[in-house]
Amino acid sequence: MALHATAASQPRDGAIVAKAAIHAAERLGIPGRVLAAIIGVSEATVSRMKTGDFALDRDRNAFELSLLFVRLYRSLDAIVGGDTAAAASWLNSHNTALDVRPINAAQSISGLVHVIDYLDSRRAPI
Repeated sequence: MALHATAASQPRDGAIVAKAAIHAAERLGIPGRVLAAIIGVSEATVSRMKTGDFALDRDRNAFELSLLFVRLYRSLDAIVGGDTAAAASWLNSHNTALDVRPINAAQSISGLVHVIDYLDSRRAPI
């Protein structure tokens, strides 16, 4: 019985994560082609995610990358206090500490993780 409940929740989890990634991208002004590069899917898949016609599969990289992208968004949102214009500006401006525009770095797995690590270090200085 528990296996059935877990299997049934997987498509729902994929839909929730897809919706969260789309919402984050929209709030940050990130076009579908860039979100596609960040989460490792086609632009057409992002378009289907926007309409709710595609749920991410928990067993695929796109699900994990989408979770990381949402984490990036939440960290950045916390730092800028919900100011989406400031968040979008930060993402699209050259960052001297990262030595790259964060939006460009986020389009590779290692770059995405590096940007998240940077944001996390800014959120909780010791």
